[in-house]
Amino acid sequence: MKIFVKISLVILAVLFSRLVKGQDIGPTSKPPRFFSYDSLHQTDITDVARSIFRKNSDTTNKSHNTSHVHISIIPAVGYSLQTGFAAILSANIAFYNGDDERNISTIVTSFTYSQYKQYILPLLTNIWSKNGKYNFQSEWRYLKYPSFTYGLGTNSKLENGYMIDYSYLRMHQNISREISKNFYGGLGLDLDFYWNIKEVNPDSGAKTDFEDYGLHSNETSVGPSFNLLYDSRKNSINPENGSYVNLSYKPKLKFMGSDANWQSLLLEFKGYKRFPATSDNIIALWSYDWFTFGGKPPYLLLPSTGWDANVNTGRGFIQGRYRGNSMVYLESEYRFLITSNGLFGGVIFANAETFSSRESTLEEKTSFKTFDPIQPGYGAGIRIKINKFSRANLCVDYGWGTGGSKGVAVNLGEVF
Repeated sequence: MKIFVKISLVILAVLFSRLVKGQDIGPTSKPPRFFSYDSLHQTDITDVARSIFRKNSDTTNKSHNTSHVHISIIPAVGYSLQTGFAAILSANIAFYNGDDERNISTIVTSFTYSQYKQYILPLLTNIWSKNGKYNFQSEWRYLKYPSFTYGLGTNSKLENGYMIDYSYLRMHQNISREISKNFYGGLGLDLDFYWNIKEVNPDSGAKTDFEDYGLHSNETSVGPSFNLLYDSRKNSINPENGSYVNLSYKPKLKFMGSDANWQSLLLEFKGYKRFPATSDNIIALWSYDWFTFGGKPPYLLLPSTGWDANVNTGRGFIQGRYRGNSMVYLESEYRFLITSNGLFGGVIFANAETFSSRESTLEEKTSFKTFDPIQPGYGAGIRIKINKFSRANLCVDYGWGTGGSKGVAVNLGEVF
């Protein structure tokens, strides 16, 4: 029963939220650049609100939108394993820049204050230049983040988790240029700064993995990023087809201000296919493989569950549930319509993750050589159309993982 209460709180908040959209279009007006003829027959939350609060108005020709910019603002009450109950204000902005109509630019941000006294403020941007030759990506975050950690590898038990506390500033910036159609090369700069790191009431009977690995009150990592990207998706908010491949190499360098020299490599793939081919249902596949080497990363920057750019890996597990020097992750999802007007949809998903295991050398230094047992997760969710022109959905999922893990995940925009 509790899960239905949690989901109901989110849905009620959305139904009474303010959705900001552009000017309406009349029967002789030119369709908007966001417009697809499928949207003529689609319904979103704004249409529902209009039908409720403007019963006497003529909405026949007012269901379309000429604005080049589409903004969804959602105040909500949410719940997740890592935050408990939380008050959330989310915003999603989607637009075409100039004359380029190949790709939609997006800006996503939110502010969260949680039951566990966490402050979470992300800003994620994906901006295309007017001619589509350049792509500018930003991932900025500020967190005041009391949260749980469970040690290294995938053999830890859920009941052995304990609280850590820290503040975190993350500033990742990248610019890419088109090399050939849908293929880009990029260069960026990453800064990760942690301060006031401390353990909160750990088990006093033994040394924790965090302490054994290296616990410091402050941690700084700085370095360039080198990226190769192939992206044939037309809409990154809710892809209908196409694929995404990203290869990112990131050395952290002491001469640039990093506490230590080390390196990371990320290989990510996302693919989308209609199934059946004549339907609006989508099979989506996501692979996220993250490796560190050539030095010792800070504990909090090791690959970990739920610490991808959009905080979405490992539905069914709490964020930080597993951690290691390397991570291999795979997820699949089937997306389908529940109502023919597109207002409600559903998904079923399954994922699997594994992390490099820890071994102690004779010099009592920590090394990671093999991968621990694979940990699967699975679940289902509902989708509520927030903006039919940008195809933005409110996503509410419930997942189960191994060892008693389970919980709710909420997103504005698809998980991947």
